[in-house]
Amino acid sequence: MKFLRILLVLLVCGVLLSAAGLYLIVHWASRDLPGFQKITDYRPPLVTTVYSSDNHVLGYFYREKRFLARLDQMSPWLPKAFLAAEDSGFYQHEGVDITAILRAALINLKSGHIRQGGSTITQQIIKRLLLTSERSYERKLKEAILAYRLEHYLTKDEILTIYLNQIFLGSNAYGVEAAAREYFGKHVNELTLAECAILAGLPQAPSRYSPNRDPELAKNRQKYVLERMFEMGWINRAQFEEALAQPLVYKSMPDISWKVGPYYLEEVRRWLIDKFGEDMVYEGGLHVSTPCDLTHQAAADAALKQGLLEAAKRRGWDGPVQHLEQHQFQAFLGDTDYTPEDIWPGRWIKVLVTAVAPTQARVQFGRQQGIIPASSMGWCRTPNPRRAPEDVPKVTDATRVLKRGDVVWATFSEKPSPEKGVHLLDLERLPGPEGALVSIKPDTGEVVALSGGFSFELSQFNRATQALRQPGSAFKPLVYSTAIDNGFTAASIVLDAPIVFENVELGKIWKPENYEGIFYGPTLLRTALVKSRNLVTIRVAQKIGIRRIIERAKAMGLTADLPEDLSVALGSGSVSLLNLCQAYTPFARGGTTIKPVMVRRVLSAWGEELYRSEPEIKDAISPQTAFIMATLMKDVVQYGTGWRAKELGRPVAGKTGTSNDEHDAWFMAYTPYLLTGVWVGYDQLQPMGRLETGSRTASPIWVYYRKQVEDKFPYQDFEQPPGVVMVHVDAKNGLLAGPGTTEDLFLPFKEGTQPTEVSRGGGDVSSGGGASGSEEDLFKQVY
Repeated sequence: MKFLRILLVLLVCGVLLSAAGLYLIVHWASRDLPGFQKITDYRPPLVTTVYSSDNHVLGYFYREKRFLARLDQMSPWLPKAFLAAEDSGFYQHEGVDITAILRAALINLKSGHIRQGGSTITQQIIKRLLLTSERSYERKLKEAILAYRLEHYLTKDEILTIYLNQIFLGSNAYGVEAAAREYFGKHVNELTLAECAILAGLPQAPSRYSPNRDPELAKNRQKYVLERMFEMGWINRAQFEEALAQPLVYKSMPDISWKVGPYYLEEVRRWLIDKFGEDMVYEGGLHVSTPCDLTHQAAADAALKQGLLEAAKRRGWDGPVQHLEQHQFQAFLGDTDYTPEDIWPGRWIKVLVTAVAPTQARVQFGRQQGIIPASSMGWCRTPNPRRAPEDVPKVTDATRVLKRGDVVWATFSEKPSPEKGVHLLDLERLPGPEGALVSIKPDTGEVVALSGGFSFELSQFNRATQALRQPGSAFKPLVYSTAIDNGFTAASIVLDAPIVFENVELGKIWKPENYEGIFYGPTLLRTALVKSRNLVTIRVAQKIGIRRIIERAKAMGLTADLPEDLSVALGSGSVSLLNLCQAYTPFARGGTTIKPVMVRRVLSAWGEELYRSEPEIKDAISPQTAFIMATLMKDVVQYGTGWRAKELGRPVAGKTGTSNDEHDAWFMAYTPYLLTGVWVGYDQLQPMGRLETGSRTASPIWVYYRKQVEDKFPYQDFEQPPGVVMVHVDAKNGLLAGPGTTEDLFLPFKEGTQPTEVSRGGGDVSSGGGASGSEEDLFKQVY
């Protein structure tokens, strides 16, 4: 008995000592354990997704390609497949599975290599999010302690959700949603059992078992996962065999990010960073809704490219991309090979000139042969900005343009080739001038399209928002709207005659001129706007005061710093295209200005609303003035420099603009439902060439774009508000049209400002047409 008592005491002491030792070890291991905040407030680096107006993806921003997916958004097979492969007892254990550790050790001993791990999913989360990957007993002990504690902080489903979104699965895919897109081109809710088993086989060695790298090894791993699911009773024999027999098609989901509207997407990125910061944009998994319309955006991108290429060809031929010597030919040709699928009409390629005759150049690309006829080189004059293309004979001799060894851009022609097996191509050149296009719905301020240059790959500088350029005559509607509110009417007579300004202090003389270099004498205000007469505009600005014009520009939304100088009336201040579009919105909206909107709504990764745009609207001009200006600018399109827009066959109001020496070309034009602005010019100030005006250079781009989208809107004209009357006036003197009138105009007036005197014909001048109407006033304007 005494022996038994001693043995019992020793046993109790051993147990107590073991417990104490275990307590001390746990206490020692727990002394510097990290907290759970990082896990319980789980915010993994997630992809921010930007959507177009119809909820298509416009682009992604990310550091790690991970998309958040909840368990209820996944295929029901997916969690089971991962549990079967990684932790089949997940819903039974409390963070550490001793049975699994022993089973894994036996399996690994039998196979002679590590085939199965013993860590639970909870332990894997602890290791990935809280601890280092150091291999030591201390880390494993800390991992077990933290796993046990975590099981009492979060539910099993929450832990599993974190795991499936956090795990790296190869090919830059983090989490199961990114992996489903990368390997199968699907979302996680669309995966089959067979595909789920492939993904579940990846965590142990993502690179080794990647189906992109070794499909056979991935298939073997899939079989193991399916066997485990069958052993667990989670699938039956028929499901097992069907999944194992399913043909697997590996393909990535097409990534359209930055393909359509890259400049729009870049502007959204910059806005988001200003609003939320870089970390939130690149890791926060935001869902960003924009008003970008993909149909509009694609049309805008194409229109801008077409217009810039046409402008470049009018400039002439700048020479080849490069010139190669004979010994360099093979290296160039060996870089690429072209199949029939790579060749289609309009595709751009670089080609090597191998022979040149007066009628054509022979070229080679890869192993393919082609010819560029001299007929496609007519535009290849020597650049001279002082001479327009019409002033120079077309080039007819290919030897004046190309020589053997030149590398040039060319496009596949739509015309049939004269030689079998030889492609017919057209000579091309990259643009010199750059450009931008912005299109806004004036009722909401939503920007449906924004293009900031010829190629985002070549230059990320956004000319729609970042370039500040002189608008030239495109600024004049702001001047004339101020005049309408300060004593002038559409029928006011203003003298178009030479005027000189002398600055005695600086010793400078300013002598503004009309673009044509001609003076037209007494001119109706309406005609001065339609024909873009500079001297009339200067006299109007003198009369009403430049301070009023600047105040009007600010009221209409223009943010540029405009100096109090008369040249501002001719558009000498520098503005961005997007901001000038905003300044035009009162004309289209009936008097109020609205701030352009490029982001409608921002949601967090969990669906919480972080931002919603609210219309920023301010009073700018009266509805009557807005209608009068729209009517006058419709005449700019019908009878003036905006004539190309008549091709739409709809009521369009607009104004062209050209800065000094053809540095900048603009066309700002709108309908009640859509306002579109276009700018063209070099990034570094230089002339684009003679006659490269807003009418010739910018308005064709506007027309190319609007023709593609106009049928999305019903026919609509500007609505005449109360307080406006339409009156027939004599085009020569601004008086009411009478029996002797040879040409009359149907013009809008604010009620009470319309002329009352009837014209007798001839050259008599209005005395009731508003400011500067009498002969005495005209006389004063000369001196």
